[in-house]
Order: sequence, then structure tokens, then C-alpha cells
Amino acid sequence: MTAAEYLLAQPEVAHGPLRIAFTPDEEVGRGTLHFDVEAFGARYAYTMDGSSRGDLEFESFSADAMVITFIGFNTHPGYAKGQLINSIKVAGEFLAQLPRAMSPEGTDGHEGFVHPYVLHGGTEKTSVRFIIRDFVTAALKDKEQMLERLATAIAARHGARVEIAIEEQYRNMREVLDQHPHAVDYAREAIRRAGMEVHERPIRGGTDGSKLSFMGLPTPNIFAGEHNFHSRLEWVSVQDMERAVDVIVHLAAIWHDRS
Repeated sequence: MTAAEYLLAQPEVAHGPLRIAFTPDEEVGRGTLHFDVEAFGARYAYTMDGSSRGDLEFESFSADAMVITFIGFNTHPGYAKGQLINSIKVAGEFLAQLPRAMSPEGTDGHEGFVHPYVLHGGTEKTSVRFIIRDFVTAALKDKEQMLERLATAIAARHGARVEIAIEEQYRNMREVLDQHPHAVDYAREAIRRAGMEVHERPIRGGTDGSKLSFMGLPTPNIFAGEHNFHSRLEWVSVQDMERAVDVIVHLAAIWHDRS
């Protein structure tokens, strides 16, 4: 909003046609669920959804959601010997055997992970919701197959059944942005013109740019001063947001000059 206000108040600052959209930048893609790329009318875009000043991101996780449901058998506990199959205990044994080296708290950089984040259950049926993440899209299937094999083996030991559901969430935007390197190059230049060093790093998550890039709108991600994402201690730096305004203004000028 501040960048738009500045450009409207300073008509001498050169820029081409600009399109501005506000979405709930929600990384599993629902922020773009009703985004009309054609009506938006831009060929390239940038999300302002990054962290520290100078950060530039053009590589994200590829992501799936996976639900593993254990189905046991419920009966009166007073007469349950040889009959009861407690799906909560089956799910608990499964969770205890997840490899720590493949957990969010045990990975960094370009390492992917499997993350159980919601558990719903009772004696008869217990479901575990996972997010599956990797920078290599094909590696998602490897992780999903590992989880399915582990769940199936543990369920079989208890006489339980397993149901699996997988849903695509988003894909690594670098698969698209590598075909449009100038969009990233212009962002690098804008950050430097604003007097900052460029910090390039993979997003260990997603952003609306992940979905938009595959919808035909190549969209790198630029810092906006956000910190401690998804934490109850999440906060944003006003000073970093002010520097992001400078980057937007420089970006507008660069696109004008290069066009």
C-alpha cells in the first residue's frame, strides 16, 4: 500500500502498468483458489511474503497432504480379550517409529521431511494427517511409499486395516522460474539498488507464488520482514517493510527500463 501510494504521488518515477492484488498468502494454495490470472492482466508478479531484509526466494518445497487412517475393532472393554483392536495404540506405535532424520526438527536446507500435524481418533478409527515436503517433486512419492509400508506393516501386526489418501498441495516454483530467469534477475537488481545485499535461499515452505507460477504467472518471492512464521511469537519488522517498499519502487522502474 505504501509503495502504491508513493508511485501515485510521484508521477515522475517511471513505471509501466502495474497490477496489485491482496490474497491470504496461504502456502497450501487456498490463497490462489479463486485467483483469475487472465483478469489480473500481468505477465510476471512478485509476492511480498519473505523474512529478513534482502531475502529473495525462487525455490520452494513441493508439497502433498497425506492422511493415514488406522481402522481397528471396538467392543466392550470388559469382554474385549482376543477381540478388541485399539486403533489409537496402532497409530501410536506407527508414530513412534517415524524416522527422526526425516522430521522437520531433524532437517534443514534442501532436506525434505514428513510431518504429522493433526491426530483424530478413537478406539475404532484413528487418522493421522501429514504434510510431505521435498524440493524434488519425485521424492514426495518415495516418502509417501515409506509411510505406507510402515503403516501397513504395523497395522498387520495388530490385525488392523489401513486407508491412505494423498492430495497435491503445491510444487517447487523453481521448475517454472528457471524458464524466466530475468524475473529473478530484476529482483536481485532492485534489492541492490535499494542498498541491500541479496540473500538467496530456498523457502522451506510455500507461498502463493508456488501456485501462481504453475498457473501461468511466474512469481518469485521478496522479503517483507516476517519472522517466526506460524509461531505464537510471530512478528513483523516495520523497518524491513519500509525497505521492501524501496524494492517495489525500484522493481517498477527496472521493468519499465528493460521493456
